[in-house]
Amino acid sequence: MELRKKQRIALSVYFFLSGICFASWASRIPTIKDFFNLNEAELGTILLAMPVSSLIGLPISSWLVSKFDSRVPLIVSFVFFSIALTCIGFATTPFWLVFSVCLFSFSMRILNISVNTQSITLQKKFEKRVVGAFHGLWSTGGLLGVAFSTLMVKMDVSIEIHLLSISIFGLILALLTYPFTVKGDISTTGNKLIIGKPDPFILYLGILIFLGAICEGGMFDWSGVYFKDVVNEEVFTFGYLMFMTTMALSRFFCDRLVDVFGLQKMYILSSVLIALGIAIAVAFPFFWSALLGFCFVGFGTAAIFPVTLSLAGTSKKYSPGMAISIVTTYAIAGMLIGPPLIGYLAQAFNLKNAFIIFIILGLLFIPVSRSFFKFQAKNL
Repeated sequence: MELRKKQRIALSVYFFLSGICFASWASRIPTIKDFFNLNEAELGTILLAMPVSSLIGLPISSWLVSKFDSRVPLIVSFVFFSIALTCIGFATTPFWLVFSVCLFSFSMRILNISVNTQSITLQKKFEKRVVGAFHGLWSTGGLLGVAFSTLMVKMDVSIEIHLLSISIFGLILALLTYPFTVKGDISTTGNKLIIGKPDPFILYLGILIFLGAICEGGMFDWSGVYFKDVVNEEVFTFGYLMFMTTMALSRFFCDRLVDVFGLQKMYILSSVLIALGIAIAVAFPFFWSALLGFCFVGFGTAAIFPVTLSLAGTSKKYSPGMAISIVTTYAIAGMLIGPPLIGYLAQAFNLKNAFIIFIILGLLFIPVSRSFFKFQAKNL
């Protein structure tokens, strides 16, 4: 088998495992909420720990990008990522829960930068676009993670056993495929973070991924709670499962859709689908209509991260790893604001009305993406 194919398979495994681990945590948030008897605002405050710890990791991730091949922080971060997932399951006090969530988020930041840097390096070895397929595998892992979580909830399996089993499974696969990851991808230029006036190219992409992070992250953290508290569905993972299913399917086809429609129209399509999906779920908060709405949101959010991160990798000012690190910081800022914002709005106006913010933010993709492509056209 060709080396590039082996590398693609190995990298696919890491995207897949990252998705299944994250979804396992996110789908059990309602379990954690009930165990600690948290209201929406309290849960939002705990979720705030994730983006805060990720922001702390900015200088560390930038240093790692400049000093090592991306495969080194890839394996180290995944080990700590798995340990943190297990710790979340066994947390019995709010302090231990917050500590575990912080470690989980910090490790996930390093993991995401490493795996996306590897994907952009590997893309150069293929004529056809493959980055979207990698993100499709992340969503597929998330889909299977939610499906497995649904089974665990139905069978009344404890969160401790559930998350421990996922962590062990992930570690075994990660260690087996590590030898086949991309080597020698450290960049010799563009590795320094330049403080000063923001680069417009990175700034526009940062705003786009910021909006995407609020919408996508909000669905990760609150879709289960929405189905439990608003739709009144006992098996609360159904909404999250449908969202992840449509996102996974879309990401496998987003490379082809980009070739057909172009990048600018993809952002417009994403915007319309997100707004439409949330509108349906809010206007008709019943099982089948909410499922349909979450389907549209899954289709709408699917292309935002892979397309935006791919564009970041073409920066003329920064290396791919550094550009991804900077743009990812905007995503973390979105995750910083999104989940707590929904929690506080839900506490003030109820959770159904709080979801309306996703409609407003989703529609903003149209003017922001239009401004970005105008800027790009002027600076070719």
